[in-house]
Amino acid sequence: MLSRLCALILHLAGWRIVFTPPPGPKSVVLVYPHTSNWDFVVGMLCRIHTGIFMHWTGKDTLFRWPLKSIFLRLGGVPINRRERTGMTAQLADAFARNDSFHIAFTPEGTRSKTDHWKSGFYRLTLAVGVPLGLGFIDYGRRQVGVESWITLSGDEEADLALIRAYYADKRALYPEKAGDIRFRQ
Repeated sequence: MLSRLCALILHLAGWRIVFTPPPGPKSVVLVYPHTSNWDFVVGMLCRIHTGIFMHWTGKDTLFRWPLKSIFLRLGGVPINRRERTGMTAQLADAFARNDSFHIAFTPEGTRSKTDHWKSGFYRLTLAVGVPLGLGFIDYGRRQVGVESWITLSGDEEADLALIRAYYADKRALYPEKAGDIRFRQ
């Protein structure tokens, strides 16, 4: 019932869900572009509709009272972006401990314009050997979902070129804030 309600809300708001289920019980999903707080609402409605419980990462400052317990119950994983905390290793351990585990990342790490992506999703995906879902919130077409799944090769430039090509026609709510698809040099 909740799944149908979420789909109805998105439909009434003019959104179309595009969803290809993960090819296995574990995955990492990118969500790009991410330039607005509305991305969370649209993305969460889509996630609930799919019926797949997916964890998601967010800056640790979001996980404060009064939203902390709600965000944690919704699958939130706080990320401290100010210092290295071994988060990739902690998430790899979560993959190892669970029979089913899916986690979504916004690789820009913020809603503001960035000149590079955070690389944690990439390192994690390679470390645990799971498929990478290409999730999106496309305001140009009013589509949301995960359409494609890829296997990373470990050749960073080739993998980023593939990802860049996929996202080339996806439009953010604020296109001028969409981050460049590259890692810090």
